[in-house]
Amino acid sequence: MWRRVASLSSSVSSSFLAQTASRLNTWESLTTGIAQQAKGVIAPKEKTPFITFVLGGPGSGKGTQCIKIVETFGFAHLSAGDLLRREIASKSADGAMILNTIKEGKIVPSQVTVKLIQKEMELSYNHKFLIDGFPRTEENRVSFERIIGVEPNVVLFFDCPEEEMVKRVLNRNEGRVDDNLETIKKRLTVFQALSLPVINYYSEKGKLYTIKAIGTEDEIFEQVRPIFAAFETVG
Repeated sequence: MWRRVASLSSSVSSSFLAQTASRLNTWESLTTGIAQQAKGVIAPKEKTPFITFVLGGPGSGKGTQCIKIVETFGFAHLSAGDLLRREIASKSADGAMILNTIKEGKIVPSQVTVKLIQKEMELSYNHKFLIDGFPRTEENRVSFERIIGVEPNVVLFFDCPEEEMVKRVLNRNEGRVDDNLETIKKRLTVFQALSLPVINYYSEKGKLYTIKAIGTEDEIFEQVRPIFAAFETVG
């Protein structure tokens, strides 16, 4: 399904470290940092943000791997899906629209999702962000870069067979509004149609790391660990 996606080696070499260092230097020059809010006072962060996008279809296991990344490398985990569901529960002006959009298996308007992500980033004391399930579309990507003003350092893509993703979603029993067979099929169709351009874009930029999302949680994480370990070595 994803034959067009470039497969990147997970081995850490001197050239990889040099490339990573170059990216971080460029990052320093392009961004002035994300503001944080505490007790009504806005203060600049001491470090520039390190942003990882985590992509994969529903049931690809990216959420479970995000937990392991957070525990191992100290990222702040921002789940686009959780933020949207929380907005629905808050009965806000956008909540009803978000609910109807999700039920139809469609993508929530980019500015709505970016606004929720931006708010969480501003409130966090962390400078490392793991943004799960975003960007889903090219419009998402462009909106994030325009509103937030930065690009991601790393993009993880959890590649998983469709039948496995369907089985995982139907078996997780977490009470999510979009965890049913009809909606999961719509979400997979949308993901395949709209997310591939995003994946290919970051592959061409040299920021994409494809993870084969089959096996135990630990086996999958062993593909993820060297990526972040390399950045920490440079930092």
